Amino acid sequence: MDKKTLPGWELEDMARERGYALVCGCDEAGAGPLAGPVYAGAAILPRGLELKYLNDSKQVTPKRRELLFDQVRETAVAWAVAAVSPEEIDATDILSARMRAMQLAIDALSPAPDYALIDGSRDRGRQFAIVTPHETAVRGDSRSASIAAASILAKVSRDRYMEEMAEKYPEYRFERHKGYGTRLHYEMLDRYGPSPIHRLSFLKKWEAGRHG
Repeated sequence: MDKKTLPGWELEDMARERGYALVCGCDEAGAGPLAGPVYAGAAILPRGLELKYLNDSKQVTPKRRELLFDQVRETAVAWAVAAVSPEEIDATDILSARMRAMQLAIDALSPAPDYALIDGSRDRGRQFAIVTPHETAVRGDSRSASIAAASILAKVSRDRYMEEMAEKYPEYRFERHKGYGTRLHYEMLDRYGPSPIHRLSFLKKWEAGRHG
């Protein structure tokens, strides 16, 4: 991938020019799956850090994501990962759960950031909101090195969790689909019903089709 297409430092620099010394990027992974927690990552990177292949996690191969995961943890000023459970997703809503996961990740950073760059266009749900001084950035994981690093932390952490769950619940083949609503996943749901890590609020259409 051409280096020029990789996320840069414009958003971080603009925040620093406004007087924020420690700027973190924050992103989440796993908003859409039918099973498993939603994860969030947060990272404060040294200004100008260059990590080969660092990009939005969806644009990076699994092998390179694993490599970047280790590199981010080794080189970041601070990094953190947080998760919100399927039970809490069901009790609130996915947008609130995403915001809570991201704020938990930001709160876990040490040193604490002065400012956060949040991937996407939303900073609040019905029950939770980002409270750290922040700005949202549409496609931020392809524009900001810090958000890209956070996206890697969140994605790899969630994938590893789902691989652990594949060993605990092998019949669902979580290692194949990571909880997303693939044809295979729906076939396993039809055969076995929901597992303890399924988001029941995400299965209403499936339930309706099954019993309709």
